[in-house]
Amino acid sequence: MQNVRSRLNAAIILVSALLISPCSSPHAQSPTDTSPNQQLANPQSTHRSQAVAAAPAASPDKRLSKNFTLKGDSDWLDTGIDVAPGEHVVATAKGTMRYVGAKEDNGPDGLPRGFKDLLRILPFNAAGRGALIGRVGDANVAQPFLLGTSHDLAIPVGGRLSIAINQSKSDTGDGSYNVRIEIIAADKNSPATFTVAKSVTALPGVDDSLFEKIPRRIADKAGNPGDMVNFLILGSETAMQNVFTAAGWVKVDSDVQNTILHGLVSSLSKESYLTMPMSPLYLFGRSQDYGWAHAEPIDVVRSRNHLRIWKAAFRVNGETLWVGAATHDIGFERDERDNGLTHKIDPDIDLERDYLEKTLCGTGLVTQIFHFLPRNPMREANTATGGSFHSNGQVLILKLAETAKDLSATSNR
Repeated sequence: MQNVRSRLNAAIILVSALLISPCSSPHAQSPTDTSPNQQLANPQSTHRSQAVAAAPAASPDKRLSKNFTLKGDSDWLDTGIDVAPGEHVVATAKGTMRYVGAKEDNGPDGLPRGFKDLLRILPFNAAGRGALIGRVGDANVAQPFLLGTSHDLAIPVGGRLSIAINQSKSDTGDGSYNVRIEIIAADKNSPATFTVAKSVTALPGVDDSLFEKIPRRIADKAGNPGDMVNFLILGSETAMQNVFTAAGWVKVDSDVQNTILHGLVSSLSKESYLTMPMSPLYLFGRSQDYGWAHAEPIDVVRSRNHLRIWKAAFRVNGETLWVGAATHDIGFERDERDNGLTHKIDPDIDLERDYLEKTLCGTGLVTQIFHFLPRNPMREANTATGGSFHSNGQVLILKLAETAKDLSATSNR
């Protein structure tokens, strides 16, 4: 085990040295960007997004349309359009961009992905550099989606629509896109259903007697107490996997030996970085059933939103219960157990709990939100590796939609 830990530490240091690039200077804004938002600082979705491609009704009810111009040095452009849940965003675009080092111009579908994309932090890593992309809602958690030359997408959760060019701040294109956005009313006959999560003051079966069955903290293999249990999810295994995937979280591989080199060299996707192994921790006498991560690909070795989740052996009001602990890696520190290198978590763990809530509720697959304060709440403690954390003691409970959809489908008009 010590040899495995040593190889993992060496790999982390190697990746950090090779891949972490210096900060870049901000670029100029498009003259048409009247209400700009900042470039996304938080991790983005990969193969899945919060927008679901789906055909509108046979006789679409067009609510409005607007034209925009995005220049090569544009940041995120606030369209001024508020989209309601279930409405369709229909985008068509034309124009060209030219990037330094590219062999040819590209259109709104972007350049083909290449090896160097591993070293670029793009707002939407599942698309190529220069692609036209969009997002709806809070810039800190909204998952970007591809618009490209022509696309029609149903939006699960309402909010303000912004559009952008898929590029890093230090690598802007030369050119412009002319973009037309049409908003089509929600199709009442569509099989895709979306839910606006509602905050509630109680949930059946969620009370102090439930928390008597759930340990307050997870532990390492030796039994040393670690991170706080700070969220519960009610829903089937399929619904649980769908909501995380739709929110841009990536399933983490737990096999150290089989994933380090694979994560470094075998893939051009962000998942190869996010799935760098998460150490096993224990609850209910076993290691986590799932690990999920959410991060910028280039920063995963030092900064990663991550969580572990266990399926409880008992149900709550007839529903499957998932118990989890979420923390945010913000750097490295000394592991007090063996003097090795380990990740340091943000001591304000409530921020990660709130981040989890925002990302999952932005999918349209969460029906109810409940914040419960158990008897004798945990306020402050240390992790198994010696780091400290603090909390207001509340546990987040999310109830998932019964008909959670697989959001992987994509289609162009």
